[in-house]
Amino acid sequence: MGAKRAVAGKPAFSRRRVNTGLQVMSIAKAADNSGAKEVMIIGVPGYHGRLRRVPPAGVGDLVVVSVKKGIPEMRKKVFKAIVVRQRRPYKRPDGTWVAFEDNAVVILMPEGTPKGTEIRGPIAREAAERWPQIANLASMIV
Repeated sequence: MGAKRAVAGKPAFSRRRVNTGLQVMSIAKAADNSGAKEVMIIGVPGYHGRLRRVPPAGVGDLVVVSVKKGIPEMRKKVFKAIVVRQRRPYKRPDGTWVAFEDNAVVILMPEGTPKGTEIRGPIAREAAERWPQIANLASMIV
């Protein structure tokens, strides 16, 4: 058996649960140069929760976003995105706690590749391990 490889739009492997710091209707910054500045999370694919419970999302999760601020071609459009930073602290297996100063996402194309060509600011190691294509564009992995 060989090592698991990431397929476009699919994570390389399942992840350990991270404290969810975002939910539907949360506002986040776009950390890439796709043209979007600010997005709102409008869905979390794969979440099957209780009736009327607001779906949560954490670092490394795939979310559906609506662009609220950005270039006119991007505004009012719906995209998939990956959460790369969250304000809410979460604990790593080695016992360290990690928290970022903002909530940020990287916008994806319909085929699952990142829309931008660079990612501004640090990204969480959990997101980089789960999504290798995002790790390739990242300038700093924390």
